[in-house]
Amino acid sequence: MAIEKRLTELLNVVVAEGGSDLHVFAGGSPMIRIAGELITLAKYPAFTPDETESMLKSVVPQDRWDSFKKDQTIDLSYAHSANERFRINGYRVQGATALALRLIPSSSRTFSELNLPSVLEVFTQREQGFFLCVGPVGQGKSTTLAAMINRINETRAEHILTIEDPVEYLFVQKKSLINQREIHIDTPDFHTALQSAFREDVDVIMVGEMRDYETISSAVTAAETGHLVFSTLHTNNAAQTIDRIIDMFPAEQQDQVRVQLAGSLAAIFSQRLIPRISGGLIPAYELLINNNAVANLIRGGQTHEIGGIVQTSSQEGMIDMDRMLSDLVHRGEVTVEHAYEHAMDPKTFEHYL
Repeated sequence: MAIEKRLTELLNVVVAEGGSDLHVFAGGSPMIRIAGELITLAKYPAFTPDETESMLKSVVPQDRWDSFKKDQTIDLSYAHSANERFRINGYRVQGATALALRLIPSSSRTFSELNLPSVLEVFTQREQGFFLCVGPVGQGKSTTLAAMINRINETRAEHILTIEDPVEYLFVQKKSLINQREIHIDTPDFHTALQSAFREDVDVIMVGEMRDYETISSAVTAAETGHLVFSTLHTNNAAQTIDRIIDMFPAEQQDQVRVQLAGSLAAIFSQRLIPRISGGLIPAYELLINNNAVANLIRGGQTHEIGGIVQTSSQEGMIDMDRMLSDLVHRGEVTVEHAYEHAMDPKTFEHYL
């Protein structure tokens, strides 16, 4: 009970301080992340290896503990209170257990509340297609997709299926029927859940993460066969995302995948969360919309030219990351230094400045 009380106290600190993440590990005081910065909670004593293991074991279902012992890592969600949930990753560090806990907001927010472009609304109203939200870990990809799914839920009567590891945002059904399936609890993996979705009369599918080519292949097929599919990838920009997807497939399948992707891709949205001068974080983003020119480049394996199309197609709704960063600087939202750190092409960014 003592270790559970310590966990509860630390999670209360995260919520009270407006933090996003908590790190607990053996041999040091816990740390929390606030507005992108890690802060040591020095008043809390260091944890021992036995204590961190006991803390993780207190939140992992008994039937999954053996899995952690075997794989040395585990993902799960944890209800801290009626209004706060956390995504937990347990892992090993030099033989000791460590925990990374991320706060999941109690409800998804609107595009305007998240400072996201209104053009994303267009992609929530499509009948089919493949929409990817990309960026490094911790840049708000899941939050953006939750806002898009919730917008569909508010405006359309559709059957929405989410496949997540673990389930993060809990959606309240409005106009849509929403089923949320969790890996290891409701289905063994993303690929299996996607395959069964074809028999479940699903209209919209949200896949928490594209981890292997079987999952991507099923997602692309779903988008080709009348489904609207949303997912994420840990890539830096649109061109790299397309290359990563194609490179996941065996060489003999890559030409076919280019054709499929050229036909099914709706858009790729890349985002970063940047420290705001006034406090907190603000997103900067790139939006690639798949038009005829982009589709031709994908088919022809000329993804290195996609950045140029994004830069010159703002009239079609595309958004260039470097121009976006310069706009944030000009509006006094972020410093030049912080914007420069996230520039796709520093010379292009300097030109916009």
